[in-house]
Amino acid sequence: MKGGASSYGYAAKRRWRGLVIGVLGLVILSMLVPLVFLLGLHNGFRSAGYASEQQRPTSESRIGYDKYEVRDAWNESEDVLRNFTNKAKNKTFGRGSKHDSQATEVPPRSITQSPPIRNNTNVGAAVGLPLYAKDVVDDIGKLCEFKFGSYCHWRQEHREEMKDTMVKKLKDQLFVARAFYPSIAKLPRQDKLSRELKLNIQELERVLSESTTDVDLPPQIAKKLQRMEAAIAKAKLFHVECNNVDKKLRQIYDMTEDEANFHMKQSAFLYQLAVQTMPKSLHCLSMRLTVEYFRSPPNDMKLSMAEKSTDPMLHHYVIFSNNVLASSVVINSTVMHSKESVNQAFHVLTDEQNYFAMKLWFLRNTYKEATVQVLNIESLKLDNHSKATLLHLSLPEEFRVSFHSVDSPLMAPIRTEYMSIFSHSHYLLPKIFQNLNKVVVLDDDVVVQQDLSALWSLDMGGKVNAAVQFCSLRLDQLKKYLGENSYNKNSCAWMSGLNVIDLARWRDLNLTETFQRLAQEMTTREESVEAVALRASLLSFEGLIYAIDGAWILSGLGHDYGIDIEAISKAAILHYNGNMKPWLELGIPKYKHYWKKFLSREDQFLSECNVNS
Repeated sequence: MKGGASSYGYAAKRRWRGLVIGVLGLVILSMLVPLVFLLGLHNGFRSAGYASEQQRPTSESRIGYDKYEVRDAWNESEDVLRNFTNKAKNKTFGRGSKHDSQATEVPPRSITQSPPIRNNTNVGAAVGLPLYAKDVVDDIGKLCEFKFGSYCHWRQEHREEMKDTMVKKLKDQLFVARAFYPSIAKLPRQDKLSRELKLNIQELERVLSESTTDVDLPPQIAKKLQRMEAAIAKAKLFHVECNNVDKKLRQIYDMTEDEANFHMKQSAFLYQLAVQTMPKSLHCLSMRLTVEYFRSPPNDMKLSMAEKSTDPMLHHYVIFSNNVLASSVVINSTVMHSKESVNQAFHVLTDEQNYFAMKLWFLRNTYKEATVQVLNIESLKLDNHSKATLLHLSLPEEFRVSFHSVDSPLMAPIRTEYMSIFSHSHYLLPKIFQNLNKVVVLDDDVVVQQDLSALWSLDMGGKVNAAVQFCSLRLDQLKKYLGENSYNKNSCAWMSGLNVIDLARWRDLNLTETFQRLAQEMTTREESVEAVALRASLLSFEGLIYAIDGAWILSGLGHDYGIDIEAISKAAILHYNGNMKPWLELGIPKYKHYWKKFLSREDQFLSECNVNS
């Protein structure tokens, strides 16, 4: 009995000991696995910055929608932080606009590429086609624009002098010293050098923990740097384990590159946030006008001229806008350069939020003898329009298109251009203005510099839309997204900004129904409303565009810093297409005065809201 108890106790002790050993083994294993990933051992000796598998480039252009794609970039930057040491090796550059010929297949070079931008219904990403860079060295600026758009132009123009040159140099030396120190510490009879490296590392770590710019550095920092450089030079004289140094430096390189990519995407996101947010002064103006409207309802004496707004014999201009000042500048500049303002009638289509501010503004301000009508698009009752359908204001959509020229596909750099096109709201024009046969549609980011009366005598030859054609992008380049519809593959795209619309011909051809049918066919869960509007618009007006002389309108003042001043002075209309609108602080400074000179400086609300400051 006694022996049985003894054997039982021994067996229990063995089981307990086995359990303890198993637990200790799991603990050690759980510590080793993260350590392996942290040191980059799982990567072996692969070269950093090269793709493990080469992707096949496509032969089509890439179209991007600024404000949504950068939100995707922001999501990607968060992924970078979550996977800081597990960097993605394949990165695709992308974004779009408007220029020459078909995109051609270009082999990818050995460049670092970011994950392709995701099409997501939450962010409304537009048509996304990966396109590969041709030359990293010569086209680095164009690659940046290809991925981040006009942010790269703004960043180049506002690049500040580096104030942390010495700090960066100290960090580089610290990285190198850390890479050599483990190997030097293992060498026999090198305790002095090992101690010297360790002290220099600790000293630089202390300095960098307290300094972010050169002005924060303590005096005699140059001597500390010289001591570190001398210690590193001594370490390089010894035969060390190159594999360890190589892996450490690769780890540092990967982490640094990921951090740089994250900050680039973060900066682009903040830029996009700035250009899409209404300035405080304009928000103040809209709120003050709305409050004033309800505080003391104005006398609608001017509304007695409402019959002019339906007179088909007058020159009717249509503006879609939610910006009081922008629409005011368009009207003021048009009227100031017109020969007979009495024949002009302007129709500002806005949303319910800005309707009362717009209404009061145009009742308080006069524009010679022109008539201004403000319409709330959300409260319109249109014939043959479903009551269940909600009307919402949508402004002209802006895209960037990037592509290579087929003229010299191996040598041509990536072209990135900007185009704007009708939104869904524009297809309500025939129903809104049932008594009119022709209108001129102006975007709210244009400034008129010449008389536009000649537009009303255009013989459009049965065409519906007179616009500036955009033959840098042809429909054949979008065949993957336009589907199997019948269209002329060589047809050019076209631009909004200045459009003469034959409403009678539009109604005869039922273009609104055509657009709605195409939009419904093309709508998918992954695609945004904006991307659908682009493709459906191009197909709806295919073969119905009357090309007007490009001298009528000069585009690019919202993204291109290099426009010739003489060309600006000769253009009939200036189009601030792009992100850097003239009413924004981020607007291009040398183009702003062409827009600001048409502001009404005397209005008290402008002064109270610091609009003119």
